[in-house]
Amino acid sequence: MTNLVVKVIFIIFELIISCSALKEIKMSTIKLIQPEKISLKDHPILNESWLQNIIAENPKIIGLGDLILKDKERKQPRAGRLDVLFQDAEINKRYEVEIQLGKTDESHIIRTIEYWDIERKRYPQYEHCAVIVAEEITSRFLNVIGLFNGTIPLIAIQLTAYKNGDDYFLTFNKVLDEMNLGLIDEDEEISEITDRNYWETQKGTPKTVKIVDEALSIIQEILPGYELKYNKFYIGLAQNGRADNFVLFRAKKNFMRMEIRLDKSEELETKIENKGIDLMDYERRSGRYRIKLTMNDLKKHRDFIGDLIRKSKDIQKEIVINNEMKNKNC
Repeated sequence: MTNLVVKVIFIIFELIISCSALKEIKMSTIKLIQPEKISLKDHPILNESWLQNIIAENPKIIGLGDLILKDKERKQPRAGRLDVLFQDAEINKRYEVEIQLGKTDESHIIRTIEYWDIERKRYPQYEHCAVIVAEEITSRFLNVIGLFNGTIPLIAIQLTAYKNGDDYFLTFNKVLDEMNLGLIDEDEEISEITDRNYWETQKGTPKTVKIVDEALSIIQEILPGYELKYNKFYIGLAQNGRADNFVLFRAKKNFMRMEIRLDKSEELETKIENKGIDLMDYERRSGRYRIKLTMNDLKKHRDFIGDLIRKSKDIQKEIVINNEMKNKNC
């Protein structure tokens, strides 16, 4: 072994020892911080208004995703003010957030549900979820809130505040999550069956139900054997007696809404809007576009609606070659 090789090995050995020593020094200088848990309700400065501003300025802190602030201290008709209103622009969903320092109480829960109800009625084009944020959500009220979940979408978040010197820390723990309801056709057998008269007289009108008939005729040209299946909350589809709700219809008093299962696509949305068709929104949970249609839309854009049907069922459009063109090319 040459002197040069010996020197290189010695240098490497020294580096290894130095790195290990530095690591030990670093480990020995790490300090474990044990912050003091505090009550914001009893704090002289950090009040509910301060917490509201913190949450409004940092929506991600509450753990509900990438939200944007729509409003703060939102005035409600004859019902006070909603603390914070957030929106998830990706799925057209809004969160009505009520904040309370200390323990949850009856008035807090009632107020949260009331504001959620007002907002969903004012803006039905969005999904809505009520959110309770409190320092302490007792087991008693957690049970009460749990009774609503499934009927009223509710999320309960417990806030904990800590202090270390002049620094403050906030943690948010979701103690009750929103119950995800099944998709419409996941439990088709228990859907309440109705008839055409129900939709013509209670939900829609004979005129708007005829728009559904026209849409069905487009589907039948592409997929023979499909028929309408009247349920309490929607008009679905069935083929040979078996439900296949890749498209749903809801006849209203003045229009018909078609809900079609498609992947979300900006290109597709642009095409729909360029046709002058009223694209309402995209429901990410069910993977459906909601489109408002008139009889004129279906007649004027019959081929385009047919293309949407094919795309939903992943059917390639047939290429029909005219006989004259065949002869011309021969």
